[in-house]
Amino acid sequence: MNRRAVMSMLSTLAAWPLAARAQQPGKLPTIGVLYGVSAAEWTEHMAGFHRGLGETGFVEGRNVAVEYRWAEGQLDRMPWMAADLIGRQVSVLLTGGNTAGVRALIAATKTIPIVFTTGADPVATGLVASLNRPGGNATGVTVVGTELGPKRLELLHEIVPAARRIAVLVNPNNQVTLEGDVGGAQAAARRLGLDVVVVKGSTENEIEAAFASAVQQGAGAVFVSSDAVLQIRRRQIATLALRHALPTMSAERASVQAGQLMSYATNMVEIYRQAGIYVGRILNGTKPADLPVVQATKFELVINLKTAKTLGLDVSPTLLATADEVIE
Repeated sequence: MNRRAVMSMLSTLAAWPLAARAQQPGKLPTIGVLYGVSAAEWTEHMAGFHRGLGETGFVEGRNVAVEYRWAEGQLDRMPWMAADLIGRQVSVLLTGGNTAGVRALIAATKTIPIVFTTGADPVATGLVASLNRPGGNATGVTVVGTELGPKRLELLHEIVPAARRIAVLVNPNNQVTLEGDVGGAQAAARRLGLDVVVVKGSTENEIEAAFASAVQQGAGAVFVSSDAVLQIRRRQIATLALRHALPTMSAERASVQAGQLMSYATNMVEIYRQAGIYVGRILNGTKPADLPVVQATKFELVINLKTAKTLGLDVSPTLLATADEVIE
């Protein structure tokens, strides 16, 4: 979400008719859900969310309503979707995947509680004042995606030891994960005696060009940044990786299911279950400022053995035994 889009959203909210902001009496409390992906891509995540919501006594359609807004990869639609949800005066907002977008949402409303899911450091990126005392109207769950970068690179090196140069694929429009993942990968690469090249892409054509650039620069594998846009493009990345014979390390299990080689990440169903619990607690009267930001503690290694065989890779029995899931 760029500066122009953010300012456009804020000006829209300022001009929103007061009548449209008033919640009609007698209606169920409403949760606003806003993500840049499609509903189909987030099925497992939302199943976890509804599980957590149910643990606090709320069931969609029975005692709470949910308004979903899916940008389906068109992130320029998100400011207007956010404005719509805020204008409807939903009881609480669930959002994430794009740090700039979450920041814009927090800036746009100081009254509606916000629960976010993020792979960035919420304090460093200005989402909350501190993890234990968030302050304001926002709290959430962090998957510390950028901090996992070094471990991901180490695992990628273990499965492709012959690759001396690793390409880091980043979304140039997401400065937070760009800096975090590139910095983490470079630090790990220095310890392992590897070279890192950065390739950038967010659109279909840009990602295709990024893979061509990785090959041209002699990369033997690709480290995919923990970015929502790149997650949306997971199937394209899997296809390009096979086409160019480049093993990939991803930041989410779904990418491995889509055909990428491996991932090391948090259990996203559990992350969203916790988000559901927080949304339910807020509906029950707890203030976001009193809910510490939850940090993920469980991480999973997933390997696509079929992709490994297609790429001609021999995965060691030790690594297979370490994996939490092996897709065959």
